[in-house]
Amino acid sequence: MQRKFLTNLGFLLFLNLLIKPFWIFGIDRTVQNVVGAEDFGFYFTILNFSFLFNILLDFGITNFNNRNIAQNAHLLNKHFSGILAMKFMLAVVYFVVTFSIGLIWGFRGTGLWMLALLGLNQFLISFILYLRSNVSALLFFKTDSVLSVLDRILMIIFCSILLWGNIISQPMRIEWFVYAQTLSYVLTALVALLVVIRKASFTRLNWNVPFFVMIIKQSLPFAVLVLLMTFYNRFDSVLLQKLIPGEEGKIQVGVYAHGYRLLDAANNIAYLVSVLLLPLFARQLKSGMKVENLARLSFTLLFVLSVIVSAGSWFYSYPIMDLLYDHYISNSATVFGVLMGCFIGYSTTYVFGTLLTANGSLKYLNLVAAGGMLLNVGLNLILIPWYGALGAAWASLVTQLLMAASQVVLAVILFRFRFNPRYLVTLLAFVTGVILISRITSGLPMHWIKSFSLMLGVSFILAMFLGLFNIRHFFRLVTSKQD
Repeated sequence: MQRKFLTNLGFLLFLNLLIKPFWIFGIDRTVQNVVGAEDFGFYFTILNFSFLFNILLDFGITNFNNRNIAQNAHLLNKHFSGILAMKFMLAVVYFVVTFSIGLIWGFRGTGLWMLALLGLNQFLISFILYLRSNVSALLFFKTDSVLSVLDRILMIIFCSILLWGNIISQPMRIEWFVYAQTLSYVLTALVALLVVIRKASFTRLNWNVPFFVMIIKQSLPFAVLVLLMTFYNRFDSVLLQKLIPGEEGKIQVGVYAHGYRLLDAANNIAYLVSVLLLPLFARQLKSGMKVENLARLSFTLLFVLSVIVSAGSWFYSYPIMDLLYDHYISNSATVFGVLMGCFIGYSTTYVFGTLLTANGSLKYLNLVAAGGMLLNVGLNLILIPWYGALGAAWASLVTQLLMAASQVVLAVILFRFRFNPRYLVTLLAFVTGVILISRITSGLPMHWIKSFSLMLGVSFILAMFLGLFNIRHFFRLVTSKQD
């Protein structure tokens, strides 16, 4: 399983690192600069509002389906038509709830139209993720890897035409950005649907009420978990504009979005790892295999990456923001430096949260997530009126690190992982070393990109020196014929 994980992870990362950096730094960043912090902040608020209730689009079905099909591949033919019908039924519920609460919240005119478009995008994303859950559960990881970047490839093409194609005399508008997203998601969904239909017998939608009830009962714990996690991950920007009214609120959301979009980009890498891990963990657990080695391997890889990225983002926050954006650089840099610390928490969660999900330990995960939601909302209500976007960033950091620590403790207890003090000391030494390296290199009398590159290189060398990143071991695993 370690070999399968590493080989497919390599291909997945290759595709995503080939495509998504251009999307983030070429397209998304350019759109933010062209439309301005206020308009992008307005879009970002509604985007996160549309996220709050997207559990109604899925109800935990995707996670349940990935785990279920990975352990029982024959159920794909049996369940696919019924779940497909459920997805469309749940979409209707989602739109009714989202629009109703949107009206109560105060969205009108352009805000409602934007909510409709972004709501449609949420449905398409949810649909794509469900289809991909079938592909990854069958362990067709290379196909899933291609599907994971297809929407971004299409968005790059469409947005490049709008930004630089000289076909429209007007400057880029945020609505056009959303239209490009919608078209890209539609085309990706069609491709993913064709891929899955080739693997599953499908003739028509199956409107089977007893089946719907059975699936909802089984996926309900997943749904609750996703709902709670969505609220403590996405509610901050919505609260920002609500607690700081007027143009200042839009600016604060825009400043927050500058940093959060880069955090989102980093999280995509960690999320992709979890997509690989869930079916692998599920199969190991069903067969009675120990999961400790795979859990430790995946955690170590993500921990090394997240610590280096977080430390680099803290010490180089201003030049990074100055390179990417045109407005509110100082404020954005401070917020960005704090937010990127969340990457460590997210990365840890994507390993141990995924392991606990594969094990079916949803009761414990939900209790932890409920605590995280209450903590995050409470911190935001206290900090945002005083510190704006920076307060929201600190609230996110505290929440993510505590949630990650809680999941690690749960996994250690439930799976009886061996206590390894040497490993813990090594992790602590690595964190200390990376902070010192980042501090020293950021003060060197050279261009910041050179010193930043030096920091990255020395930090990875430190990881190898401490035995956290063993090239020979990885090579043996990848080249081994044993799985």
